[in-house]
Order: sequence, then C-alpha cells, then structure tokens
Amino acid sequence: MVDVLRVPFPVLQSSPSLSFKPRLCPLIPPSRRLHLKSNSLLFPLFSSSPSFFKLPLRCSSPSMPLQLSSLSQDSLLYSRAYWVTKTIIAWNVDVVEGSCYLYASKVAALSVTDNGIQGHDLEIKLEEDRSGLPPNVIEKFPHIRDYRAFKLPPVLDAKNLVKCQLAVAEFNSQGKCRNATGLQLPGVLDELFSYDGPLGAFYSAEAVSLCLWAPTAQAVYAHIYKDPVGGSPLEIIPLEETNGVWSTKGPKSWEGCYYMYEVSVYHPSTLHIEKCYANDPYARGLSADGKRTLFVNLHADDLKPEGWDELADMKPDILSFSDISIYELHIRDFSANDDTVNADFRGGYMAFTLKDSAGVLHLKKLSKAGITHVHLLPTFQFAAVDDEKENWKYVDSKILEKLPPDSAEQQEKITAIQDDDAYNWGYNPVLWGAPKGSYSSDPNGPCRIVEFRKMIQALTHIGLRVVLDVVYNHLHANGPFDKDSVLDKIVPGYYLRRNTDGFIENSTCVNNTASEHYMVERLIIDDLLSWAINYKVDGFRFDLMGHIMKRTMVKAKDALCSLTKERDGVDGSRIYIYGEGWDFGEVAKNGRGINAAQFNICGTGIGSFNDRIRDAMLGGSPFGPPLQQGFVTGLLLEPNGHDHGTKDVEKAMLASAKDHIQVGLAANLRGFVLTDFEGKERKGLEVLCYGETPVGYAFCPTETVNYVSAHDNETLFDIISLKTPVGISVEDRCRMNHFATSIIALTQGIPFFHAGDEMLRSKSLDRDSYNSGDWFNRLDFTYNSNNWGVGLPPKQKNENSWPLIQPRLADPSFKPQRSHILAAVENFTDVLCIRYSSPLFRLRTANAIQERVRFHNTGPSWVPGFIVMSIEDGNEGIPGLSQLDPIGIIQ
Repeated sequence: MVDVLRVPFPVLQSSPSLSFKPRLCPLIPPSRRLHLKSNSLLFPLFSSSPSFFKLPLRCSSPSMPLQLSSLSQDSLLYSRAYWVTKTIIAWNVDVVEGSCYLYASKVAALSVTDNGIQGHDLEIKLEEDRSGLPPNVIEKFPHIRDYRAFKLPPVLDAKNLVKCQLAVAEFNSQGKCRNATGLQLPGVLDELFSYDGPLGAFYSAEAVSLCLWAPTAQAVYAHIYKDPVGGSPLEIIPLEETNGVWSTKGPKSWEGCYYMYEVSVYHPSTLHIEKCYANDPYARGLSADGKRTLFVNLHADDLKPEGWDELADMKPDILSFSDISIYELHIRDFSANDDTVNADFRGGYMAFTLKDSAGVLHLKKLSKAGITHVHLLPTFQFAAVDDEKENWKYVDSKILEKLPPDSAEQQEKITAIQDDDAYNWGYNPVLWGAPKGSYSSDPNGPCRIVEFRKMIQALTHIGLRVVLDVVYNHLHANGPFDKDSVLDKIVPGYYLRRNTDGFIENSTCVNNTASEHYMVERLIIDDLLSWAINYKVDGFRFDLMGHIMKRTMVKAKDALCSLTKERDGVDGSRIYIYGEGWDFGEVAKNGRGINAAQFNICGTGIGSFNDRIRDAMLGGSPFGPPLQQGFVTGLLLEPNGHDHGTKDVEKAMLASAKDHIQVGLAANLRGFVLTDFEGKERKGLEVLCYGETPVGYAFCPTETVNYVSAHDNETLFDIISLKTPVGISVEDRCRMNHFATSIIALTQGIPFFHAGDEMLRSKSLDRDSYNSGDWFNRLDFTYNSNNWGVGLPPKQKNENSWPLIQPRLADPSFKPQRSHILAAVENFTDVLCIRYSSPLFRLRTANAIQERVRFHNTGPSWVPGFIVMSIEDGNEGIPGLSQLDPIGIIQ
C-alpha cells in the first residue's frame, strides 16, 4: 500500500511491527483538509525538505470550538500519556487483551469518536514493554514511575513527528476504543533536541545572527521593524531549521531595530496549528511593554557608563560569604515618595545615582554600619505595570492624607486603580533577561540597559553589592494568544510543568515552569550568566526556589562560580545565591525529582531562608491565628488575650520558641548541639517543629539566611503592633522591634532585613502589599513618618482582620513619632556595628560555631524571656581555640 502513497520522505523505514493505515480526505473536516484532489489518499506529511512545511495550513482562531466526543473524559484536551524517549511512550492504562496506537496529524485534524481517532495521517501500533519504564525515565519523571511502557519502532522519524498533533488510543479486544489522549513531549524533546549552541541574537562586525530553539515548530519567520511599535515590517525573514534550532543571518543595519518571531506550531491548549507571535526568549532589550525585541549588542561601548569595564575592581571586598548582610528593597519604594529626588527619577533606576537624596544618604549610613548587599525585588520585564508613564493612573495623596487613619476610603481609591498605576512587586515574569521598562526614563531603545548599569555602578560606589530577585519558578502568561506569553508560544507544552492530565501546574501561583527539562534549565542558567556578566550583579535570590530542581541550582552555582575577572569581567566566586526552600505543591517530597527545598539544598553552599527563627520570634506562622504570640511579641509574659492554652502550655511554647531561636543563632546548623528546655542535649536536627519537622537543617553557616520579616506578610512593626496587647506603650513596641532586628543581626549565618525594619516601617497592617500602590508601601527616609495609620489595608487580602486592625489604627497611641524612628535607626546601626566589630559574630564553619557558641539559661530551670549567648575566643582558659579577636570573650 505504501507504493500508492505519494510520500516525499518516509516517516519510517519498513518494519513488520508497523501498522500504517492511509485515510481518505473525507474523514478530515473540510476546513482542515490539504488542497489535494478529491478522494486522493492523504500521505504522511513529513519531509526533510525545507519547502515541505510550506504546504497550505489553516491556522485556528481563539473562537474556533474544541472537538469533544463521547470519550470526553479522555479527550484530546487531556495529555495523559508521555513520550519519554524516542522509543517509549508511558501511559497509565491496562491494555490486557486489547491494543494501543499512536496517531499523528500534521494539520491538527485529529478527532475522537467511539471508533477511535479519526483524521490522522499516521497510525502506529504500540507494543507494551512488560519490564516497565527504565530507571533513567523514572529518575526524570518520578511521578509516572508506575505507568506502563509502550514501545515505538526504533526507525521512527521522531524528529518530524513531534511537529504534529499526536494522540494515543486504547482499544479492547473487540476493537472498541476505550481511552484516547494527547501526549506530553518534554522527554523525547530533551533526548532528541537538547542543545548547547548559540541562542538569541549575536553580533559581529558585519552581521547580526538569530537562533531560536523550537523543535516542534513547522515554520518560523522573523519580522523586522524599524520602530518600537506600529508600522509594517521592514522585512519578513524565514528561518532555516537544523535539528530543532531555527536560524538566520541579517545585515549589521538590523542593530537598533526591533523584531518578533512568527511561529507556526501545534498548541495543545487549542488543538490547532497556531500562528504565534512572540518575543525572543533570549531578549536582552525590548520596546515598551515588551511589544517587540530590540536588536541590542550589550557589549557596545555606547551602552557602558564611564568606568563600567573596571567596576569589578571597585566592588567592596567580601572575604567570606559569612560577612554578608542583606537589605531587601523595592526599586519604586526607594524613591517614589522622596521629595529630595528629581521628579523624573523618582521610582526608577536613576534615583540610586544621586549623591545626597534622603534615600541615598540612608543607604550610605547602612553601608557604613555593615550592610553589604542590597536585594532588589524583581527588576526583569514583568507584567501588571505599564512601561509608559503617561498611561499610569494616580490618586491624589493630599486627598488621602485628610482621611481618618482607620478609614476604608483610602483602600477603595487605591484598589480602584491598582491595575493601572505604577506599582507592583513584579512577581509576574514575562521575560527574564531584560530590565523592566517602567523603571527607566525611556522604555524604548537601550535606555533601560544604560540606566540599570548606572544604578549598579552607583550602589557599588556607596559600598554595596547588588542581589537580583529572580523568579524562574513561574511565568505570568501561557497559551498562543496572550500578549505576555512567550515561551509557551515557541515550544508549547515544554517550558511549563504539567500535571498528569496535561494541564499546567499552578502551585506557585500560576504557570509553573519545569526546570527538570533540559532547555528550561539551560535558559535559567544562561539568564543568570547574562545578568552576572552584562550587569555585574553580585547575587541572586530565587523566588520559590523549592520549585526548581536541586540539579539546576547546583549547575547555576557552578556556572556562576566559574566566571573570572580576566575572561568575563566579574569574579564569580563572590556571587552568592539563596532562595525560598519551601517544599509544597507537585514538587513536594521530590515529586518531580530532587528539588531545591531546605533539606535537599543543604550541603551545596546555597542559602535558604530560615522560617523557624521568624516564627519562633513572632509566633505561629503567617498562615496561623493572627494574635498567636511568640518570643518577641509577648508570649506568656505580655498576654494579649489569645487562647494559647494553660499557663503551663504557654510556658512550654515559650521554652520551645527559645530553643528554635537558639538553633537559629547558631546558623540553624543540623549538627549543632545544645541543651534544650528539658535539659537534654540535642542536635539542631533533633529539635522539632511544624509537626515533627527538624528545626536545624544547614551544613554550614552560609546556607542559612536568618530573617524576621520580608516583603511578604506584615512588616515587623505591624506584626508586633497586631500581636502585642493593646494596652502596652508605643515605646514597648519599638523596643520589641529593636529586639527582633538585634537577634537577627547577631545570628551566625547571613542576616536579612526588610527595608524599613530599621525605621519601624508600617504598611498600615497590610499583609500582602504586592499591588497596594505607593500609598501603603511608602518609605520615608527623612524619618518623619513610618506610614502607620494611613487607612484600612486593601479589602481583598485583609478584610477578615479588619475588626482587629481598625481599633489599632484609630488609636493615636500606636503611632510612633519621629523621635522613635530616629532612635530605631540609631539602635539598628549600632547593633550592625557590633556585628562587624568582631569576626566572632561571623564564624565561617560549622565546627567553629560548635566550638565557640554557647547558650546559657537553658534546661528546665531557665528564666523565661531571656536568651543568653556567649562566643568564645581563644585564650589561656580555652585550650585548642585560636584567637580570632583580640577583644576576647563576647557575651
């Protein structure tokens, strides 16, 4: 039968195991037929010829209906089978006496009926491999370890087949179709198309080259534009494919122009061949709002501030990561409300370049006291804030200032425009590799690049290194039509992690990415290297790091560490990385491979946030009862009326919290031995919390980032004001704030502070201010206000707590005065100076901490409310310890 088909290039070589059934065109819906003669046989649409995929296609529109059938539970809307290697498909079905087939359609014409799959170009019988999935597949896809393995013919031309709509169907012994579903392709794509060559745009003296990894695409074109928006393309260039990589070369005149990719590709979310328009995943420059990718050569001299190439030599010395202390700051928070900053610079990169603004003077003060790194919340291109300032909406702050401190009107006015104003934290990634346009003076052209570099340079001159907050765990958008979708347009179904039904996982919040896939991992590492080399960044904080594979994090660390001043212009050995090692969602307990959760990542030298010390100090957790108290907020000693249990229970809770804090003070080391509140000697790993979860997990001090507050949840002063008794004085609350920051400042490991902790910062008790505008997120570096009592916080995230919040905001005695703020800043910098006055507070090894750090006031006879710590230096009374500090014993 094959002889009667007109086959340009066979999908298969002859094989007795293959069942190939040509179908007549009438079985394909008329709107999707190729233009062949009536009743001609539909040949398999695969070819190595570049012109082959120029056959006429009908691309879908979003309004075209999806085809459903009586097998809707296992319709093609689902992708419950996995093509894991070239010759293996994994599917959770029990065939017994029946049979399975793989179907393909180049034009996405597959449909499901009770008789099976119709509209295919190709049908291949699958044979079950009774030995099951091989170990390498189970390691890569542990969540499908129990699936059946079905063999494909080894001669299959899989590289062309992945460009089609694919489905598998199961039939009983009578030939009736019982199950049908689509396929997930990352396994076979990784095996066949993993690639380490150039990607993105590359510049030589004579030409500009483009390379795009898109192995499932049927055609790719580059649309070249002169302007950032509007107008017709200067030219539309077809790219040529080599083993999944599409490339072209153009003239040097492209530099400074813009481009977009047009990708014709099957998209599993619509079941159609879609014509997708997308930015380059490796974009290093953009037009406003990422409408187009900018051709920009980051090595061009005119994009470098004066002295840029020598900046690595001007970086403040960091002898050890143990010397790091981190200050977390949002770019807009830093200057949006600072009248000492030129209006054109407020809320943007250039505010950091001023010499004597209130904010810059404050950063200089912190740097002098010991802060080493400024951690900037997301600075990449994110959604939810228009890059063009003329489109922003505002609320007149003078109107808001006249409203009562406990009024709901402020939040009503702020939330009415919150999606059209200038504010968002930025955890809505669109493109990871280009600076955000809204923070620049001009979001078009290379301005954002130059200004970002000037910001880094200015912070370096202050004496501060810079950490970027990177969000590789999810993307803002997906699908073929969303303007902010990029990766899911270019290789649909690959970059985003999917569940066993084939739908995108959303446990991070939305559109989880899949770093277990080779080219996702590669994109993450390439992006980190670009920021490190092209912007001379000194560290990276990984949002929801636990959703990234440990392997990816270790490879990223090694790649960064390999950078040298001589070759790359930066010293990679001084780049510190850390992140949120929370273990939840589909990745929990290594559900998708060994992930970068707290207990997995230890031993790598990568830091993770220590939530144990935070919760012990404040009480409960961010998700528990809002009035539950902790060591700092008055548990047992300053009761607030919350029912914690009997006095004995409260005393045990306080004692347990003390032990958790002490483990944190000893860098949360798993092996650190201390005497607990029962009088027993325990290792940090044996002190338990959170339903028998160990407190200590780190192998070395720099794997622990100790903190009591961050951008998430209430500010430190706000949570203290909420959890402490209503009747205590504002002076007592200020002392508690100072107590909390002092504990963090004196911990072994790396201390981390939320901007404003040192100024009693308030967000008017807002527990999630990511989209609460400048009003609730204000910082005042003139120290005149801490922003307390600026109205009830936004209803969406805070309404349940309004009955607790309103009387506190209404009470004028809760509001700190300027004298309180000034004292808080002075106290904070004094404790930082103490930390940096002696190396004993910054011990570099677990052994040194075990040998030198001691806790007193322990055991069952402890005096509640006191933590007593000593750090031993070498002297005549302590044989075997070398002297690190001539001052001697510190207590």
